[in-house]
Amino acid sequence: MTDHRTRVTPRRTADEVARAQARTAHNYHPLPVVLSDAEGVWLTDVDGRRFLDFLAGYSALNFGHAHPRLLAAAHAQLDRLTLTSRAFVHDRFADFCAALGDLCGKEMVLPMNTGAEAVETAIKIARKWGYDVKGVPADTARIIVAGGNFHGRTTTVVGFSDDPDARNGFGPFTPGFDLVPYGDLAALEAAVAANSGTTVAVLIEPIQGEGGVVIPPADYLPGVRELCSRERVLFVADEIQSGLGRTGRTFACDHAGVVPDLYVLGKALGGGVVPVSAVVGDSDVLGVLHPGQHGSTFGGNPLACAVALEVVTMLRSGEHQARAAALGDVLAERLQAMVGHGVVSFRSRGLWAGVDIDPALGTGREVCERLLARGVLAKDTHGSTIRLAPPLVISADDLNWGLDQLEGSLS
Repeated sequence: MTDHRTRVTPRRTADEVARAQARTAHNYHPLPVVLSDAEGVWLTDVDGRRFLDFLAGYSALNFGHAHPRLLAAAHAQLDRLTLTSRAFVHDRFADFCAALGDLCGKEMVLPMNTGAEAVETAIKIARKWGYDVKGVPADTARIIVAGGNFHGRTTTVVGFSDDPDARNGFGPFTPGFDLVPYGDLAALEAAVAANSGTTVAVLIEPIQGEGGVVIPPADYLPGVRELCSRERVLFVADEIQSGLGRTGRTFACDHAGVVPDLYVLGKALGGGVVPVSAVVGDSDVLGVLHPGQHGSTFGGNPLACAVALEVVTMLRSGEHQARAAALGDVLAERLQAMVGHGVVSFRSRGLWAGVDIDPALGTGREVCERLLARGVLAKDTHGSTIRLAPPLVISADDLNWGLDQLEGSLS
């Protein structure tokens, strides 16, 4: 077979970056690298340089780039059927919904596309449940959210963000949300009490990803579960970044031994091949929706279901969760050795870490640029914090090499 890439005129990084800057809205500030090929945990840019992926598409690439099982599933489905819309049923839909529901221990699945879409879906479900089941008076439903949250970029979601970059300039915002400090059970309980029975849901990330891999106190998630059960409030867990193996368990909630009423999933569910998200719950909650009340043309399409079904099948073995847990111990041990040597502090769970860099050594962005020069791709957040989230398929040798580069960039 002819490799058509050999006939393509070589492109240079600086030229491609300049072209992209000229023809796109500047809603991102990407590192100056132009990637063209990838396999596993390694990427190649247009100049032939190789880079180790320490971001994994914000956990969308938990299984690495071009995983053969996921590509095979996609290729097989491409030859058969790619889109029907939900006006019809296709032959991959029931299998996917059943498999994902079983993985979550839930009865029903509502597939969507992006994470933000799934969060918006969960908000609508929670409000509908509040009116139809809990009996909250019309248009009074309240949803409690946590400070430092990141649930997407829609106008509703940024309206209850306390990040000025996400929020400022996009109002007016959707009412009905109460913001309390993350990890503060007393504040959460006070907010529920203040709402006179109109609270319908608590929407939180079990671990806050964009916030810098912020892990709550050990009693927080069990306390949220107990409060929600006692006050007849839905516990909605946004596991879009934290779920599907990233933390060393299938879900971050598993570490605390709690089960939410609704799981909000995305990113890794599409295997880095197609966008797939879902809200997963039992029929007494998801059953409040009726035809015409919510939908998505591409949600649950055949291609998405084929890939996501293979993702769920891969997770059933527990292999990737165990790998994330074991290599997570290596990650934590290496980062602990860097504390006081360029690292102020860190938080990690499985193959996921937020690393606070000594500001005297530069911003998180500057450290990520140094890592880029050393062949490692990572991403900063909130000043001097960087996030590390390599694909779960990474080898111990590659993980240690990447951490060597981080250590070197701080020396």
